[in-house]
Amino acid sequence: MNPKQKPIRIYSTAICAYCDMAKALLSRLGLEYQNIDAADPQNDAAELMKAHSWFTVPMIFIGDDFVGGFDELNALHQSGELSGRVNL
Repeated sequence: MNPKQKPIRIYSTAICAYCDMAKALLSRLGLEYQNIDAADPQNDAAELMKAHSWFTVPMIFIGDDFVGGFDELNALHQSGELSGRVNL
């Protein structure tokens, strides 16, 4: 993990185009992320979905902050706000 980058977690499923687009965007930007299988009952995805009233994947977190899905991540990137949210 880049020590100057907040941790990024993506809760995704294997067959999800928006999940793939979110991961591709982060990779293109050189940002590291942890991919978590939202379909695995061992993960806390169901509780997080309920807590954030978000019932689709991807679910993206930067540090402890819930970002949303791909559209919200891409909007942050397009507005130039993503780097400020990610960098320590």
